[in-house]
Amino acid sequence: MHRVAALVRSPQSTFELSCAAEVFGIERRGLPTRYAFSVCTEHPGPVATRAGYAMLVTDGLDVLDRADTVIVPGWLPTEEPPSPAITRSLRRAHDRGARLVSICTGAFALAHAGLLDGRRATTHWARADELAACFPAVHIDRDVLYVDHGDVATSAGAGAGIDLCLHLVRTDQGAGYAAHVARSMVMPPHREGGQLQYAAPPHPAQIDGSLAPLLEWMTGRLGEPLTVEDLAAQAGVSSRTLARRFTDQLGVGPGHWLLAQRIAAARELLESSDLPLDAVARRVGLSSATNLRRRFLRALGTTPGAYRRAFRTHPR
Repeated sequence: MHRVAALVRSPQSTFELSCAAEVFGIERRGLPTRYAFSVCTEHPGPVATRAGYAMLVTDGLDVLDRADTVIVPGWLPTEEPPSPAITRSLRRAHDRGARLVSICTGAFALAHAGLLDGRRATTHWARADELAACFPAVHIDRDVLYVDHGDVATSAGAGAGIDLCLHLVRTDQGAGYAAHVARSMVMPPHREGGQLQYAAPPHPAQIDGSLAPLLEWMTGRLGEPLTVEDLAAQAGVSSRTLARRFTDQLGVGPGHWLLAQRIAAARELLESSDLPLDAVARRVGLSSATNLRRRFLRALGTTPGAYRRAFRTHPR
């Protein structure tokens, strides 16, 4: 059982906390429970929230000494550093190998504790300049949904916190398990961390049409060779217009989005079937085992064979 502990403080954002609780703290029918979720605070007792009510938190900082993942779901006011006791607990957890995760302004707590020095990190776009000014040793990436270093991970706004939590489940338990969790939440199963935040640009782009029908059409034809020209023709627009719509609505180009879906489909086949790698590659439109290995290694940092050994659901 993987133990996840959320560290809260007054005034706590209920939405950021619920992002973590919904992913890690809910038992779901038909899915084995693999996470034990708890909430702790420095001084157990009532903790005020930004929603106008107080919640009773009975666990103290000693919970962090037993956690495999520590989540800081927001940190307000951002300029107030954690107490020495919290800082020691966060550093001690990291030193013994726990994974530390921040949602939205939770990155400020990790930065105050010195855990982001020399690393890429992100936070809500509206707080990125503040984080950069306060912590010049941290390399702020303003445009991404989340950054995962393995031992430390940070997310942008609260919505991106859900994406990060699902990404961590995917990393821990595999694509099939994470997809089940995402479906129960009526969430997309995976958004790449490098996808753009949906922040208001200086000159807001006009999103002129829904991509949903095209995305469904593409997903149903992953095994077919599809060019950007094919996609544009299906959508009835020019290739340039299609690329602009993808960037506006999804933060990535059509080719990048299609490749991500093919890799996701390959992951599910590797987990759930004994198909040879060549067959997996052909089914998802990656043509050959060699191309599958190259794309897999670039996207995930591992090989299809190693992934299958780690996440095969029902060994033959």
